[in-house]
Amino acid sequence: MSRRNQSDDQPEATGLKKGLTSYGDNGFSLFLRKAFIKGAGYSDSALTRPVVGIANTGSAYNPCHGNMPQLLEAVKRGIMLAGGLPLDFPTISIHESFSYPTSMYLRNLMSMDTEEMIRAQPMDAIVLIGGCDKTVPAQLMGAASAGIPAIELVTGSMLTGSHRSERVGACTDCRRYWGKYRAQEIDDQEIADVNNQLVASVGTCSVMGTASTMACLSEALGMSLPGGASPPAVTADRMRIAELTGAQAVQMAHDKLTIDKILTPDAFENAMRVLLAIGGSTNGIVHLAAIAGRVGLDIDLQALDRMGKDTPVLLDLKPSGQHYMEDFHKAGGMATLLRELKPLLKLDALTVTGRTLGEEIERAGPGFAQTVVKSAAEPIYPQGGIAVLQGNLAPGGAIIKQSSADAGLMEHEGRAVVFEDAADLALRIDSDELDVTADDILVLKNIGPKGAPGMPEAGYIPIPRKLAIQGVKDIVRISDGRMSGTAFGTIVLHVTPESAIGGPLAYVQNGDRIRLSVSQREISLLVSEQQLALRRERAPVVVPSAERGYKKLFLDTVTQADKGVDFDFLRAPQTKGTVPR
Repeated sequence: MSRRNQSDDQPEATGLKKGLTSYGDNGFSLFLRKAFIKGAGYSDSALTRPVVGIANTGSAYNPCHGNMPQLLEAVKRGIMLAGGLPLDFPTISIHESFSYPTSMYLRNLMSMDTEEMIRAQPMDAIVLIGGCDKTVPAQLMGAASAGIPAIELVTGSMLTGSHRSERVGACTDCRRYWGKYRAQEIDDQEIADVNNQLVASVGTCSVMGTASTMACLSEALGMSLPGGASPPAVTADRMRIAELTGAQAVQMAHDKLTIDKILTPDAFENAMRVLLAIGGSTNGIVHLAAIAGRVGLDIDLQALDRMGKDTPVLLDLKPSGQHYMEDFHKAGGMATLLRELKPLLKLDALTVTGRTLGEEIERAGPGFAQTVVKSAAEPIYPQGGIAVLQGNLAPGGAIIKQSSADAGLMEHEGRAVVFEDAADLALRIDSDELDVTADDILVLKNIGPKGAPGMPEAGYIPIPRKLAIQGVKDIVRISDGRMSGTAFGTIVLHVTPESAIGGPLAYVQNGDRIRLSVSQREISLLVSEQQLALRRERAPVVVPSAERGYKKLFLDTVTQADKGVDFDFLRAPQTKGTVPR
């Protein structure tokens, strides 16, 4: 039975007739709407076409979206060539480096903006243009809740630069060179020189950070066109994908290919396989959990971990490997990766093309010789890039990006060196008086969803300066926060429940012994339950709160990492199941 708009005997409205403003007279509402849009120069013929909205996230504060004018032009061209009417509109735009206190704090707000603008304005389909880390998940979250035909277009990666004949790109190399600077291996002049080369063009980070991860996951979910993940921002390939995306949006509107038909359990399983196989950002788990929550699915972290044991890392990209996104694109992009992963994928999952993932892999052809995507027989890393840990320190789970960790530290027991919050870390991490050795374990509290707030990427705790100068390159670090996908090291993240709401992490003290065993998937605080109970009694946690505004909304309703750090009232009202199954 088709959906209805006004009454049971009236078909669902389309085009400009959708979602008429409430004046008490629908005829007048449409009359007035047409009068105003004709003021922009539209003809009656144009206004009879399917309307495709375009979420415009261009912003001077967002260099990752710096190619937005060209993308908009190409998308509009594709829509008009396919017989549709393109109408772009602005939404919030979030950049990692320009968002205080952290971009994650604003992701849910952007998702609400996206969802409500889709609902409020007449459109038969929506093209979502995003790129920077939190913009793509925010758009997919909002679109999933709005429910209309939707297709994602990522802005594309930046080009790489060159520093003294060495190829560099944001932002793994940003962290690598900053580590050298902190360790006094390079001087002020060299750090200034490399700063000019790390970001060679507009676009997202050129390594497998969160932006590139979400681009790949969008394609794996079936939410973007085949080949849409990898073309760099400033290439003709990216513009052609944009034009084709606009045309496909019109077809989706005709076919009523709504987002719920694409975001199925099989789609999420495919995305999780890809996340593991690309050595993707740990943030990808949080974002997939949030998107899945919008369609009534929970992520089963233990099942994800079991999936990882037979899903090797195949993509040779920084920080797990050596290459950059433009190399991945030249190697065939996602088609090359999916072809190698084919035996592990749910091939019947539907995509925005109206065809299944399996059909799209076949249409991509047999592939060609290349060196960026490895075979399952000779992987970059034998298991998935991410492992899920549990233990009395993280009853709800924690994660580690094992593919970019130091193999010698993944089985380790050490003494805790504790920082109570980010301010405490900033105050003491570079002090010569800090009591720390390379065998210790750094613990940072209160950077979780409520604690910071917004779960910042402060989990990449810097090597204490006194150790960095001695040549120490890695040390075990544990927090309830996140880490940039561009980062590397033996770092335990997303400890759940977080310390700010009374999780066990809150009661870790200097000198406590902690055991990390990635092979056993264990993260344990070697303190008795009796001692922990005494600590809880002596120093009960006061959960953060706020008096007003968005911060109050955030702190009152945000969920933990395992639920995607979404607002509880934005999740689907009913849970349909878990993934992977």
